[in-house]
This record gives sequence, C-alpha cells and structure tokens, in this order.
Amino acid sequence: MISGNPLVMHLVVRPDPALWLFLPPRRRRTEIVVPYDGSASVGHVVQALGIPLTEVKPPVADRLRDGTVIELDPLPRPQRLPGSARFLLDVHLGSLARRLRLLGVDTAYSNDADDADLVERAGRERRVLLTQDRGLLMRRALWAGAYVRGHGAGAQLADVLDRFAPPLAPWTRCSACNGELVEVEKAEVADRLEPGTRRCYERFSRCRSCGRVYWRGAHGRRLDAVVAEALRVRPS
Repeated sequence: MISGNPLVMHLVVRPDPALWLFLPPRRRRTEIVVPYDGSASVGHVVQALGIPLTEVKPPVADRLRDGTVIELDPLPRPQRLPGSARFLLDVHLGSLARRLRLLGVDTAYSNDADDADLVERAGRERRVLLTQDRGLLMRRALWAGAYVRGHGAGAQLADVLDRFAPPLAPWTRCSACNGELVEVEKAEVADRLEPGTRRCYERFSRCRSCGRVYWRGAHGRRLDAVVAEALRVRPS
C-alpha cells in the first residue's frame, strides 16, 4: 500500500522521458504517483496526466489496484499507418501541409476547419489527423491522430517523415489543393502565363483538380533544397 489510508488508492506511472513534453514541469520525472478512484481505465489515467493515447504504446496493466505500476513508452518509429499514407492537418499547420504536398504526400488541409470538422473528416476519409493540440487528440471520436513535434515547418516535416516514413513522390501534388499534377504542353497553358514566364520556361504541370499551373521558377532552388533534404532522410 502506498497510502496509510486503506480507502485511498494510488497508481505509479513511469513515463519515458520522450513523453515528458506532455507533462507539466512539476511532473516531469521518471515516476509519478497519482490518486486512483478504483473505476477509471488505464487510458483515463494516462490522459488525465496530459498524455494523448495516440503517443504511447498501449500500457500493459491487467487489473488496477493500489500500487499498480504503469509503464509508458512512446510508439516505436516508423509507425505503421492504418491504411494508406493519408493525412489531415489542423489549421495551425498550413506551412507543413504545403511541404508534405510538395513531396507528393496526400495531405488535406483547410484554414477554417473547426475541431469537430477535423475529427469527422479524419474518420470519413480515413486520414491521420496531425496537430499540436493535445485536447484534439484526446477526443473519443477521433479515428487516428498524432502529435507533431517541433517549431517551424522544417522541424515539423522532419518529425512526420521520421514517425511515419510515408512514400514520397516530389512534384506530383498541388500545393494549393492537394490535387494530382500532370505535365502539359506549354501551348495548353500559354494564355495563362505572364510574358516573362512564357519566354523563360518550357516545362509546365497543371493540377487536375483546381487547374493551377506550375513551373520551376525563381523559387525552385529553395523548394529543391526542401525536397533534397527530405529524400536524404526518407528516400522515395
């Protein structure tokens, strides 16, 4: 018994240091003692600490009793995806969405979707919801989700590629709408190009969904660097 009072029960939770970012500073330690009312599930105990279940291996605990030890480990990487590599990003991850699309990863995104819309769409389209909102990941109706680590699109992209290792196909998706790109003859899109673009470039692609036209312009070097780094870390 941890407590001298037989009516008060406690559990011992041992979170791996990789999970400490989800804990308040006062609880960032190798062993946490938490009160237990005798009825809550392991999942409720874990999420009450602030750790989404999407981020941990299913903890092994048969029947919870006073003094039960719960070991919490992060999911191994790369994580196997349920179904194909399809993602949905919340409203705060627009830059990450554009980079994933640049790499040819099926990435849905809307800058005005609320939490309920995101959860519903993730389930309907069988997409993994990527977010930095822990509360969103704790919604019971969520089909699949993951917390994105890092500040800035570069660090976030590296985290997603490391965690899920999705297949990459750079330059095959529209950065604006996620539609598929197909190569087109210059003559097919010439009326939509500025004179300087018509004069300087010969190869073009067009989105099957929204019709947006793409070419490797002055910004190409910066995007090439993003693609090259992603392929170095995660070959296609």
